[in-house]
Amino acid sequence: MNRPEPQVGRRARHRLHAIYFGFALCFVLFVLGMGMLERLGMPRQYIGFVFLAAPVVVYAVIGVVCRTTDAAEYYVAGRRVPAVYNGMATAADWMSAASFIGLAGTLYLTGFEGLAYVLGWTGGFCLVALLMAPYLRKFGQYTIPDFLGARYQGHLPRLIGVGAAVLCSFVYVVAQIYGVGLITTRLTHIASFEIGVFLGLGGILVCSFLGGMRAVTWTQVAQYIVLLLAYLVPVVWLSVKQTGVPFPQAVYGQQLQKVAEAEARLKADPAELSAIQAFHARANALGDKQLHATEALASERAEVRQRIAALQKADAPQYLVQAAERQMAALPKDEAGAIVGWRAEREALEARARPLAGMPDHAAQFAGDPDGTPGQQHAFEASRRNFLALVFCLMLGTAGLPHILTRSYTTPSVREARQSVAWSLFFILLLYLTAPALAVMVKFEIFTHLVGTPFDALPAWIANWNRVDPGLLSVVDINHDGVLQLAELKIGGDIIMLATPEIAGLPYVISGMVAAGGLAAALSTADGLLLTISNALSHDLYHKVLDPQAGTARRVMLSKLLLLVVALAAASVAAQKPANILFLVSAAFSLAASAFFPALVLGFFWRRANRWGASAGMLAGLFLCFGYMAATHPWLRGLFGITAPAELWWDIQPVSAGVFGVPFGFLVTIIVSLLTPPPPQEVQQWVEDLRHPG
Repeated sequence: MNRPEPQVGRRARHRLHAIYFGFALCFVLFVLGMGMLERLGMPRQYIGFVFLAAPVVVYAVIGVVCRTTDAAEYYVAGRRVPAVYNGMATAADWMSAASFIGLAGTLYLTGFEGLAYVLGWTGGFCLVALLMAPYLRKFGQYTIPDFLGARYQGHLPRLIGVGAAVLCSFVYVVAQIYGVGLITTRLTHIASFEIGVFLGLGGILVCSFLGGMRAVTWTQVAQYIVLLLAYLVPVVWLSVKQTGVPFPQAVYGQQLQKVAEAEARLKADPAELSAIQAFHARANALGDKQLHATEALASERAEVRQRIAALQKADAPQYLVQAAERQMAALPKDEAGAIVGWRAEREALEARARPLAGMPDHAAQFAGDPDGTPGQQHAFEASRRNFLALVFCLMLGTAGLPHILTRSYTTPSVREARQSVAWSLFFILLLYLTAPALAVMVKFEIFTHLVGTPFDALPAWIANWNRVDPGLLSVVDINHDGVLQLAELKIGGDIIMLATPEIAGLPYVISGMVAAGGLAAALSTADGLLLTISNALSHDLYHKVLDPQAGTARRVMLSKLLLLVVALAAASVAAQKPANILFLVSAAFSLAASAFFPALVLGFFWRRANRWGASAGMLAGLFLCFGYMAATHPWLRGLFGITAPAELWWDIQPVSAGVFGVPFGFLVTIIVSLLTPPPPQEVQQWVEDLRHPG
């Protein structure tokens, strides 16, 4: 089961250093050149297109240069990736659309509660270094189902591992393609989000389709350089603009104090209170509609018909008539559908009819008050439980994600596998230590410079992002005073990072650079995930189970074809805008933790764990986790047609369903293993040898 460990020469390492230093320098010069062209009058649409196309061309060139049909190169990059570059590739694999695009937005919307993501994700890499990476590297095969099949001696654990890897990776890759669609649509100014998704899909496929893990690895190193610069430059610029200091991590505390003062001012602002009252009134009106559904639905239909007739009679522009007709088509078909729609709309209005547009105070540790009323105490306890549950799921999910663990196979030695994880943590922390500062500084810009702006003087970026997706950004003058209040601004967390340069009034070239960084983050993770899915199907299902005699060329070609099919399927789902990016990614972590973490940990450290225990434990944990999500998350409930009221266990949100799946998986694995015959003695001895990776 162990293979000779290839070595990477000093000369080859020096050559890699020179190549990627040159790449970083070229990217900086490229951005400066685009900045000069902007000052000379180059249209923004062209700038966006260049920032979208130029990096993708570079990634495609790397993919072409690294193309291969050799199995070891395609699946594990020949096991020749030095620790520092494997760490950069892992960091790029890790810094997905959720981290690059969604993390700062989550911190903006939830304040310090969003730090659960930072703690969970970084803590998870400690678990990878201690519990996973060295043992997987000594095992020395290609995939995580490979380990399950070898350790637990049979096709059943391998097949369950394939199914779990496909499920959690598919959920994760949908989020990445959704992020790519957002960026592509905004940069190219195309009218359709769906077209943006499929345009971005081409960039995802150019590397993984041609060269597998070899191409993906060296592309991800380049992508990490792009996303690092794209993340840091606007935050540093914003820090200098607000404080005069180019170290946002060190000075954002003083901006946090100003944000707290702005929060207190907005809570007492009469205009803000009038907007909140107007949202309350609309929510109450929707409640009345639910009580008189028949009359209300008939009245809405009659009103829209009258508007269409009036527009046609006045010979209004065709686009206005078509908009009214679309509104008529969108009306509910029956009373039941109307009541469901009104209920959802009422809940959304009630969420906005709270101070600070429903956001907690940024510096508050948890919502609620531990010494307040019983309702406040309950909210405090629920927030604390969800914070800890989310940290738990993200940590264990990190240590169970197949596309991250596969990186343990690509280093030259066990020692470098450990070092690679340490480098990964370093490269990830460069961004994670910056995200809280970014959230605070963006909030300061919005609270002090955007709120209070007359509607006829709002910046153009609001209309531009509204065209991309009204669900992500919209404004409404609900109290009819002609001035924007915070309650009247609906902004989704998925665009905070991408819109930061425009919010701060920075040159548009910085917006293009940030979008290029977000694209790099989404592409790098999507490539790794698609490769994980296609490899699991071609290597573990086809080669190991269906056709063990299949040749290398056939296996690699099948992997490429499956990669294309899975990519198209994921793009089709992403085009439906199923949920926000951060929920999809976090759900993947809970699923991975529930399916893989118990089987892997017990497989390394408990010789008595056997085939039946691991199989039952993986299935039990996965089904409990997914079942809880399906029963409690609004989008999944709608997808499966669940109409019964959602019941949360101990107020745990669906994103943290792994807090139930992981313990249940451990329990079932242990009980079933003890009730069934132990694994063969040679397997137990192999486990003992594996625990000393050197």
